[in-house]
Amino acid sequence: MKRSTIVWIVIAALVLIAIFSAISSYNGLITLDTNVDNKFSQIDVNLQRRADLIPNLVNTVKGYAAHEKEVITAIANARSNLVGARTPSEKAQADAQLSGALSRLLVIVENYPNLKADAQFARLMDELAGTENRISVARKDYNDAVSVYNVKIRRFPTSIYASMLGFEKKDFFKAAPGAETAPEVKF
Repeated sequence: MKRSTIVWIVIAALVLIAIFSAISSYNGLITLDTNVDNKFSQIDVNLQRRADLIPNLVNTVKGYAAHEKEVITAIANARSNLVGARTPSEKAQADAQLSGALSRLLVIVENYPNLKADAQFARLMDELAGTENRISVARKDYNDAVSVYNVKIRRFPTSIYASMLGFEKKDFFKAAPGAETAPEVKF
């Protein structure tokens, strides 16, 4: 075999390796991007579940604490903001607003022992607590998926393909400032 033929074979093999590497990287990025979107939708589903529970909770509280309009209005506004939020940062901000409003509601409940004893209220609070746990797990799963995705698009040589193909860094679902301090609620 001639030396020029060998050179062409080596060049063709390198080009094929580069092409297959690019295809593999692209497919891997698509998989990771889709996984991030899926994890975000799980957060969305659970936030919607919580938003759906809130009107029932508010109506139960209204029966006992009708004069607590400020808190009830704050919850209604926060719920509307959550339902209207689209991006992870908008959802995180609306979620923090709703959590704060719900915390104020729980403090008010302290003043109404009959409300705490109400079976419907207790059931709704149990459902809300379960939903909060689901939201927490979904946030963790989303942030884990974002971490894997962001690392992948920044590693060489995938970073070359990722930037050429328009894959951009994803935002984490971050807690709002002050969320690390839990409100004090005594039952």
